[in-house]
Amino acid sequence: MGVPVSQMWTVATYVLGQRIRGHRRYPLVLMLEPLFRCNLACAGCGKIQYPAHILKRDVPLEDCLRAVDECGAPMVSIPGGEPLLYPHIRELVDALIARRKYIYLCTNALLLKDKLEAGWFEPSKYLTFSVHMDGQAEHHDFAVCREGTYERAAAGIRLAVQRGFRVTTNTTIFDGADPNSLRAFFDEMMDLGVEGMMVSPGYAYPKAPDQRSFLRERANTNRLFEMVLSNRKKRWRFNQSPLFLEFLMGRREYECTPWGNPTFNLFGWQKPCYLLQDGYVDTFKELMETTEWENYGRASGNPACQQCMVHCGYEPSAVDHTFSSFGGLWGTIKAMVFNRYANPAAARRLEEEQAQPHGPMAHLAGALGVTVEGKPVKQDEAVEAA
Repeated sequence: MGVPVSQMWTVATYVLGQRIRGHRRYPLVLMLEPLFRCNLACAGCGKIQYPAHILKRDVPLEDCLRAVDECGAPMVSIPGGEPLLYPHIRELVDALIARRKYIYLCTNALLLKDKLEAGWFEPSKYLTFSVHMDGQAEHHDFAVCREGTYERAAAGIRLAVQRGFRVTTNTTIFDGADPNSLRAFFDEMMDLGVEGMMVSPGYAYPKAPDQRSFLRERANTNRLFEMVLSNRKKRWRFNQSPLFLEFLMGRREYECTPWGNPTFNLFGWQKPCYLLQDGYVDTFKELMETTEWENYGRASGNPACQQCMVHCGYEPSAVDHTFSSFGGLWGTIKAMVFNRYANPAAARRLEEEQAQPHGPMAHLAGALGVTVEGKPVKQDEAVEAA
Protein backbone atom coordinates (compact mmCIF):
# COMPACT_ATOMS: atom_id res chain seq x y z
CA MET A 1 0.00 0.00 0.00
CA GLY A 2 1.54 3.30 -1.13
CA VAL A 3 0.12 5.51 1.65
CA PRO A 4 2.21 6.27 4.77
CA VAL A 5 0.80 5.16 8.12
CA SER A 6 0.80 8.73 9.46
CA GLN A 7 -1.41 9.88 6.60
CA MET A 8 -3.75 6.91 6.95
CA TRP A 9 -4.05 7.62 10.68
CA THR A 10 -4.81 11.31 10.06
CA VAL A 11 -7.53 10.44 7.55
CA ALA A 12 -8.98 7.67 9.74
CA THR A 13 -9.27 9.87 12.84
CA TYR A 14 -10.73 12.71 10.77
CA VAL A 15 -13.40 10.49 9.20
CA LEU A 16 -14.27 8.87 12.53
CA GLY A 17 -14.54 12.31 14.12
CA GLN A 18 -16.94 13.45 11.42
CA ARG A 19 -19.05 10.33 11.87
CA ILE A 20 -19.14 10.67 15.66
CA ARG A 21 -20.34 14.27 15.30
CA GLY A 22 -23.11 13.04 13.01
CA HIS A 23 -21.82 14.78 9.87
CA ARG A 24 -23.10 12.84 6.87
CA ARG A 25 -21.52 15.18 4.34
CA TYR A 26 -17.97 16.30 4.92
CA PRO A 27 -14.93 17.12 2.73
CA LEU A 28 -12.01 14.72 2.50
CA VAL A 29 -9.78 16.44 -0.07
CA LEU A 30 -9.92 20.09 -1.07
CA MET A 31 -9.33 20.52 -4.81
CA LEU A 32 -7.56 23.89 -4.82
CA GLU A 33 -7.01 25.31 -8.32
CA PRO A 34 -4.91 28.49 -8.03
CA LEU A 35 -4.84 28.91 -11.84
CA PHE A 36 -5.99 27.33 -15.10
CA ARG A 37 -2.85 28.30 -17.03
CA CYS A 38 -0.65 25.46 -18.27
CA ASN A 39 2.50 24.81 -20.31
CA LEU A 40 0.76 21.95 -22.16
CA ALA A 41 -2.44 21.76 -24.18
CA CYS A 42 -3.65 18.19 -23.74
CA ALA A 43 -6.45 16.99 -26.00
CA GLY A 44 -8.50 15.64 -23.09
CA CYS A 45 -8.18 18.67 -20.80
CA GLY A 46 -11.17 20.85 -20.08
CA LYS A 47 -9.28 23.43 -18.05
CA ILE A 48 -6.99 25.17 -20.54
CA GLN A 49 -9.86 25.98 -22.93
CA TYR A 50 -10.76 29.19 -21.07
CA PRO A 51 -10.13 32.50 -22.90
CA ALA A 52 -6.74 34.15 -22.53
CA HIS A 53 -7.85 36.76 -20.01
CA ILE A 54 -8.95 33.96 -17.65
CA LEU A 55 -5.81 31.90 -18.21
CA LYS A 56 -3.68 34.89 -17.19
CA ARG A 57 -5.37 35.20 -13.80
CA ASP A 58 -4.24 33.69 -10.47
CA VAL A 59 -6.12 33.14 -7.22
CA PRO A 60 -4.58 35.42 -4.57
CA LEU A 61 -2.60 33.52 -1.95
CA GLU A 62 -4.79 34.81 0.88
CA ASP A 63 -7.90 33.51 -0.89
CA CYS A 64 -6.31 30.08 -1.28
CA LEU A 65 -5.49 29.91 2.42
CA ARG A 66 -8.93 31.15 3.43
CA ALA A 67 -10.46 28.35 1.35
CA VAL A 68 -8.23 25.78 3.07
CA ASP A 69 -9.26 27.03 6.50
CA GLU A 70 -12.97 27.22 5.57
CA CYS A 71 -13.01 23.69 4.24
CA GLY A 72 -11.00 21.98 6.97
CA ALA A 73 -10.21 18.87 4.91
CA PRO A 74 -7.07 17.01 6.02
CA MET A 75 -5.74 16.77 2.44
CA VAL A 76 -5.31 19.43 -0.22
CA SER A 77 -4.85 18.60 -3.90
CA ILE A 78 -3.38 21.44 -5.98
CA PRO A 79 -4.22 20.85 -9.64
CA GLY A 80 -4.62 23.45 -12.36
CA GLY A 81 -3.46 24.25 -14.96
CA GLU A 82 0.11 23.70 -13.96
CA PRO A 83 0.61 24.68 -10.29
CA LEU A 84 4.37 25.17 -10.70
CA LEU A 85 3.45 28.22 -12.81
CA TYR A 86 1.59 29.74 -9.84
CA PRO A 87 3.76 32.64 -8.61
CA HIS A 88 3.01 31.93 -4.93
CA ILE A 89 3.34 28.15 -5.00
CA ARG A 90 6.24 28.06 -2.54
CA GLU A 91 4.41 30.24 -0.02
CA LEU A 92 1.25 28.19 -0.48
CA VAL A 93 3.04 24.89 0.13
CA ASP A 94 4.86 26.26 3.19
CA ALA A 95 1.59 27.55 4.66
CA LEU A 96 -0.17 24.23 4.11
CA ILE A 97 2.69 22.30 5.71
CA ALA A 98 2.48 24.67 8.70
CA ARG A 99 -1.21 23.74 8.91
CA ARG A 100 -0.26 20.02 8.76
CA LYS A 101 -2.24 19.44 5.61
CA TYR A 102 -1.26 16.56 3.35
CA ILE A 103 -0.58 18.13 -0.03
CA TYR A 104 -0.76 16.55 -3.47
CA LEU A 105 0.87 19.03 -5.85
CA CYS A 106 -0.43 17.80 -9.22
CA THR A 107 2.14 18.63 -11.88
CA ASN A 108 3.12 17.56 -15.38
CA ALA A 109 6.70 17.79 -14.01
CA LEU A 110 8.09 19.70 -17.00
CA LEU A 111 9.38 22.32 -14.54
CA LEU A 112 9.95 20.03 -11.57
CA LYS A 113 13.67 19.36 -12.07
CA ASP A 114 14.44 23.07 -12.50
CA LYS A 115 12.43 24.07 -9.43
CA LEU A 116 14.06 21.41 -7.26
CA GLU A 117 17.53 22.42 -8.41
CA ALA A 118 16.63 26.02 -7.59
CA GLY A 119 15.73 24.95 -4.03
CA TRP A 120 12.04 25.85 -4.20
CA PHE A 121 10.92 23.00 -1.93
CA GLU A 122 12.15 20.93 0.99
CA PRO A 123 11.14 17.29 1.60
CA SER A 124 8.25 16.85 4.01
CA LYS A 125 5.90 14.03 4.85
CA TYR A 126 3.11 16.50 4.10
CA LEU A 127 4.22 17.25 0.52
CA THR A 128 3.74 14.85 -2.39
CA PHE A 129 4.45 15.63 -6.02
CA SER A 130 1.65 13.90 -7.92
CA VAL A 131 3.05 13.67 -11.45
CA HIS A 132 0.58 13.33 -14.31
CA MET A 133 1.77 10.42 -16.45
CA ASP A 134 -0.61 9.01 -19.06
CA GLY A 135 1.29 5.79 -19.77
CA GLN A 136 4.48 4.71 -21.49
CA ALA A 137 6.54 7.29 -23.37
CA GLU A 138 4.78 7.06 -26.74
CA HIS A 139 1.34 7.03 -25.15
CA HIS A 140 2.10 9.86 -22.73
CA ASP A 141 3.71 12.17 -25.29
CA PHE A 142 0.86 11.60 -27.73
CA ALA A 143 -1.81 12.20 -25.09
CA VAL A 144 -0.25 15.51 -23.98
CA CYS A 145 0.45 16.54 -27.58
CA ARG A 146 4.18 17.14 -27.17
CA GLU A 147 7.19 14.93 -27.76
CA GLY A 148 9.75 14.47 -25.02
CA THR A 149 7.43 15.16 -22.10
CA TYR A 150 7.70 11.64 -20.69
CA GLU A 151 11.49 11.85 -20.41
CA ARG A 152 11.39 15.33 -18.89
CA ALA A 153 8.81 14.21 -16.34
CA ALA A 154 10.80 11.05 -15.57
CA ALA A 155 13.91 13.16 -14.98
CA GLY A 156 11.98 15.30 -12.52
CA ILE A 157 10.67 12.19 -10.75
CA ARG A 158 14.17 10.70 -10.46
CA LEU A 159 15.58 13.87 -8.93
CA ALA A 160 12.66 14.27 -6.52
CA VAL A 161 12.97 10.65 -5.33
CA GLN A 162 16.73 11.02 -5.03
CA ARG A 163 16.29 14.10 -2.83
CA GLY A 164 13.83 12.38 -0.52
CA PHE A 165 10.53 13.82 -1.72
CA ARG A 166 7.31 11.86 -1.76
CA VAL A 167 6.32 11.23 -5.39
CA THR A 168 3.24 9.57 -6.81
CA THR A 169 1.89 9.34 -10.34
CA ASN A 170 -1.61 10.16 -11.53
CA THR A 171 -2.81 8.41 -14.69
CA THR A 172 -6.04 9.16 -16.52
CA ILE A 173 -7.15 6.17 -18.56
CA PHE A 174 -9.09 6.77 -21.76
CA ASP A 175 -11.11 4.65 -24.13
CA GLY A 176 -8.87 2.58 -26.40
CA ALA A 177 -6.05 2.39 -23.85
CA ASP A 178 -3.77 -0.62 -24.27
CA PRO A 179 -4.05 -2.61 -21.01
CA ASN A 180 -0.76 -4.43 -21.59
CA SER A 181 1.05 -1.15 -22.12
CA LEU A 182 -0.49 0.24 -18.92
CA ARG A 183 0.77 -2.74 -16.96
CA ALA A 184 4.25 -2.24 -18.42
CA PHE A 185 3.94 1.43 -17.45
CA PHE A 186 3.28 0.40 -13.83
CA ASP A 187 6.60 -1.47 -13.90
CA GLU A 188 8.36 1.63 -15.22
CA MET A 189 6.96 3.81 -12.45
CA MET A 190 8.02 1.32 -9.81
CA ASP A 191 11.49 1.32 -11.35
CA LEU A 192 11.56 5.10 -10.97
CA GLY A 193 10.95 4.64 -7.23
CA VAL A 194 7.60 6.39 -6.85
CA GLU A 195 5.72 5.91 -3.60
CA GLY A 196 2.54 4.81 -5.33
CA MET A 197 0.35 5.23 -8.38
CA MET A 198 -3.13 6.65 -8.85
CA VAL A 199 -5.46 5.76 -11.72
CA SER A 200 -8.85 7.05 -12.81
CA PRO A 201 -11.08 6.84 -15.89
CA GLY A 202 -11.30 10.01 -17.95
CA TYR A 203 -14.39 12.18 -17.62
CA ALA A 204 -15.97 13.78 -20.70
CA TYR A 205 -15.22 17.47 -20.09
CA PRO A 206 -17.54 19.34 -22.49
CA LYS A 207 -14.77 21.88 -23.26
CA ALA A 208 -12.09 19.30 -24.13
CA PRO A 209 -11.04 19.37 -27.82
CA ASP A 210 -11.10 15.57 -28.02
CA GLN A 211 -14.49 14.08 -27.13
CA ARG A 212 -13.99 10.62 -28.63
CA SER A 213 -11.44 9.21 -26.18
CA PHE A 214 -13.47 9.37 -22.96
CA LEU A 215 -14.76 6.19 -21.33
CA ARG A 216 -18.54 6.48 -21.61
CA GLU A 217 -19.94 3.07 -20.68
CA ARG A 218 -19.51 1.73 -17.15
CA ALA A 219 -19.40 -1.87 -18.37
CA ASN A 220 -16.49 -1.03 -20.68
CA THR A 221 -14.74 0.86 -17.90
CA ASN A 222 -15.08 -2.12 -15.56
CA ARG A 223 -13.80 -4.48 -18.26
CA LEU A 224 -10.74 -2.36 -18.96
CA PHE A 225 -9.82 -1.86 -15.30
CA GLU A 226 -10.39 -5.55 -14.60
CA MET A 227 -7.72 -6.38 -17.18
CA VAL A 228 -5.37 -3.67 -15.92
CA LEU A 229 -5.72 -4.26 -12.17
CA SER A 230 -6.28 -8.04 -11.93
CA ASN A 231 -3.33 -10.45 -11.66
CA ARG A 232 -1.20 -7.67 -10.17
CA LYS A 233 2.51 -7.86 -9.68
CA LYS A 234 3.55 -7.83 -6.04
CA ARG A 235 5.78 -4.80 -6.55
CA TRP A 236 2.97 -2.51 -7.74
CA ARG A 237 1.85 0.05 -5.16
CA PHE A 238 -1.23 2.21 -5.48
CA ASN A 239 -1.70 5.44 -3.53
CA GLN A 240 -5.47 5.01 -3.41
CA SER A 241 -8.25 3.36 -1.50
CA PRO A 242 -8.17 -0.36 -2.39
CA LEU A 243 -11.98 -0.35 -2.27
CA PHE A 244 -12.05 2.35 -4.94
CA LEU A 245 -9.84 0.18 -7.15
CA GLU A 246 -12.26 -2.69 -6.61
CA PHE A 247 -15.06 -0.34 -7.64
CA LEU A 248 -13.24 0.39 -10.90
CA MET A 249 -12.88 -3.35 -11.47
CA GLY A 250 -16.62 -3.87 -11.04
CA ARG A 251 -16.28 -5.69 -7.72
CA ARG A 252 -18.11 -3.05 -5.66
CA GLU A 253 -20.85 -0.51 -6.20
CA TYR A 254 -20.79 2.98 -4.70
CA GLU A 255 -22.82 6.13 -5.03
CA CYS A 256 -20.97 9.37 -5.76
CA THR A 257 -20.21 11.75 -2.88
CA PRO A 258 -19.45 14.99 -4.77
CA TRP A 259 -18.96 16.94 -1.54
CA GLY A 260 -16.01 14.69 -0.66
CA ASN A 261 -13.63 16.61 -2.96
CA PRO A 262 -14.94 20.20 -3.09
CA THR A 263 -13.33 22.59 -5.57
CA PHE A 264 -12.17 26.18 -5.09
CA ASN A 265 -10.79 28.18 -8.02
CA LEU A 266 -10.78 31.60 -9.70
CA PHE A 267 -14.57 31.76 -9.70
CA GLY A 268 -15.13 30.64 -6.09
CA TRP A 269 -16.55 27.37 -4.76
CA GLN A 270 -17.65 25.27 -7.72
CA LYS A 271 -21.02 23.50 -7.61
CA PRO A 272 -21.32 20.57 -7.31
CA CYS A 273 -17.86 19.04 -7.90
CA TYR A 274 -14.51 19.23 -9.65
CA LEU A 275 -15.98 17.93 -12.92
CA LEU A 276 -19.32 19.73 -13.26
CA GLN A 277 -19.78 23.48 -13.34
CA ASP A 278 -23.33 24.30 -12.26
CA GLY A 279 -22.54 27.62 -10.65
CA TYR A 280 -20.31 29.11 -7.95
CA VAL A 281 -20.74 30.45 -4.43
CA ASP A 282 -18.55 32.62 -2.22
CA THR A 283 -18.13 30.39 0.83
CA PHE A 284 -17.72 26.72 1.65
CA LYS A 285 -20.73 26.97 3.97
CA GLU A 286 -22.86 28.12 1.04
CA LEU A 287 -21.55 25.28 -1.09
CA MET A 288 -22.56 22.67 1.45
CA GLU A 289 -25.91 24.24 2.38
CA THR A 290 -27.23 25.50 -0.97
CA THR A 291 -26.11 22.80 -3.41
CA GLU A 292 -28.98 20.47 -4.26
CA TRP A 293 -26.90 17.34 -3.77
CA GLU A 294 -29.85 15.07 -4.50
CA ASN A 295 -29.63 16.21 -8.14
CA TYR A 296 -26.21 14.63 -8.61
CA GLY A 297 -24.78 11.13 -8.63
CA ARG A 298 -25.94 8.13 -10.58
CA ALA A 299 -29.02 7.53 -8.40
CA SER A 300 -30.28 11.03 -9.20
CA GLY A 301 -30.75 10.19 -12.86
CA ASN A 302 -28.66 13.21 -13.89
CA PRO A 303 -27.36 12.36 -17.40
CA ALA A 304 -23.99 13.98 -16.68
CA CYS A 305 -23.41 11.55 -13.80
CA GLN A 306 -24.51 8.21 -15.27
CA GLN A 307 -21.18 6.96 -16.66
CA CYS A 308 -18.81 8.85 -14.37
CA MET A 309 -16.53 6.73 -12.18
CA VAL A 310 -13.84 9.32 -11.49
CA HIS A 311 -11.85 9.23 -8.25
CA CYS A 312 -12.87 12.72 -7.08
CA GLY A 313 -16.47 11.55 -6.70
CA TYR A 314 -16.09 7.90 -5.77
CA GLU A 315 -12.88 7.59 -3.78
CA PRO A 316 -14.39 9.60 -0.90
CA SER A 317 -17.26 7.10 -0.93
CA ALA A 318 -14.81 4.23 -0.61
CA VAL A 319 -12.84 5.94 2.17
CA ASP A 320 -16.05 6.68 4.09
CA HIS A 321 -17.05 3.01 3.73
CA THR A 322 -13.67 1.93 5.08
CA PHE A 323 -13.94 3.89 8.31
CA SER A 324 -17.70 3.95 8.89
CA SER A 325 -18.43 0.23 9.16
CA PHE A 326 -16.80 -3.00 10.19
CA GLY A 327 -17.56 -4.43 6.75
CA GLY A 328 -15.74 -1.58 5.03
CA LEU A 329 -12.73 -1.84 7.33
CA TRP A 330 -12.57 -5.62 6.94
CA GLY A 331 -12.92 -5.29 3.17
CA THR A 332 -10.04 -2.81 3.09
CA ILE A 333 -7.81 -5.07 5.20
CA LYS A 334 -8.57 -8.02 2.92
CA ALA A 335 -7.84 -5.91 -0.15
CA MET A 336 -4.48 -4.85 1.29
CA VAL A 337 -3.46 -8.39 2.24
CA PHE A 338 -4.87 -10.27 -0.74
CA ASN A 339 -3.98 -7.71 -3.36
CA ARG A 340 -3.10 -9.89 -6.36
CA TYR A 341 -6.67 -10.44 -7.63
CA ALA A 342 -6.00 -13.62 -9.59
CA ASN A 343 -8.34 -13.66 -12.57
CA PRO A 344 -7.71 -16.21 -15.36
CA ALA A 345 -10.42 -14.71 -17.58
CA ALA A 346 -8.85 -11.25 -17.39
CA ALA A 347 -5.45 -12.77 -18.15
CA ARG A 348 -6.85 -14.43 -21.26
CA ARG A 349 -8.32 -11.13 -22.42
CA LEU A 350 -4.91 -9.50 -21.95
CA GLU A 351 -3.39 -12.17 -24.19
CA GLU A 352 -6.04 -11.49 -26.80
CA GLU A 353 -5.29 -7.77 -26.66
CA GLN A 354 -1.57 -8.51 -27.02
CA ALA A 355 -2.28 -10.40 -30.23
CA GLN A 356 -4.06 -7.46 -31.87
CA PRO A 357 -2.22 -6.23 -35.00
CA HIS A 358 -1.62 -2.69 -33.80
CA GLY A 359 1.16 -1.00 -31.89
CA PRO A 360 0.76 1.41 -28.98
CA MET A 361 0.75 4.55 -31.14
CA ALA A 362 -1.94 3.23 -33.46
CA HIS A 363 -3.95 2.08 -30.42
CA LEU A 364 -3.87 5.55 -28.90
CA ALA A 365 -4.29 7.38 -32.21
CA GLY A 366 -7.55 5.54 -32.74
CA ALA A 367 -8.78 6.71 -29.36
CA LEU A 368 -7.73 10.33 -29.89
CA GLY A 369 -9.00 10.52 -33.46
CA VAL A 370 -5.76 11.69 -35.06
CA THR A 371 -3.13 10.22 -37.33
CA VAL A 372 0.07 8.76 -35.92
CA GLU A 373 2.08 11.53 -37.58
CA GLY A 374 -0.38 14.32 -36.84
CA LYS A 375 -1.50 16.19 -33.75
CA PRO A 376 -4.97 16.92 -32.39
CA VAL A 377 -6.65 19.85 -34.03
CA LYS A 378 -6.90 23.31 -32.50
CA GLN A 379 -4.06 22.73 -30.03
CA ASP A 380 -1.90 25.61 -31.33
CA GLU A 381 -4.57 28.09 -30.32
CA ALA A 382 -4.79 26.59 -26.82
CA VAL A 383 -1.00 26.67 -26.37
CA GLU A 384 -0.86 30.29 -27.53
CA ALA A 385 -3.61 31.27 -25.11
CA ALA A 386 -1.84 29.57 -22.20
